[in-house]
Amino acid sequence: MRYFLRLEDFTTGLALRLSIAFLVIAAGLALFQVITRFAFGAPSTWSEVITRSAMIWSVFLGVAVAFRHGAMISVDVIQNVLPPRLGLGLFLFANLGSLIFFAVLMWQGYLMTLRVMAQSLAALEISIAWVYAALPVGSAFILIAIIASMIRAVQGDWLAARDAEAAL
Repeated sequence: MRYFLRLEDFTTGLALRLSIAFLVIAAGLALFQVITRFAFGAPSTWSEVITRSAMIWSVFLGVAVAFRHGAMISVDVIQNVLPPRLGLGLFLFANLGSLIFFAVLMWQGYLMTLRVMAQSLAALEISIAWVYAALPVGSAFILIAIIASMIRAVQGDWLAARDAEAAL
């Protein structure tokens, strides 16, 4: 478990850095697009496509970080009202649903990436598969983050129960 949590620390940190890098690229190219279009009257044909692609990558990598920090839409209100064990069960059940969703998304994204390899991005000579690859790659990062979140929740519940018994 400890090694998996270390792996998740590394992968989520990597996802965060890559997500930020893609967001910076998207913002810079969007600014470039606006300047070339309105200041010079000659819009760039390639910057919009790369901006959109960078945003897709940024979002899919950023979701792993959001799961790590508990920033996804959750059932906190209901979970906090329930007794601790039931709240943990609800948390695990909700995360199991997310695990299933992102596992299916990873598989289907992989198949779709394979399907579009022969197509290229508009205005570029690059395969559109590089954009579609954000689905399986991002989903892999997300799956690792969800599993680690579930492990941390179970460990935290076990530690809390152990501490409560020790206090008696």
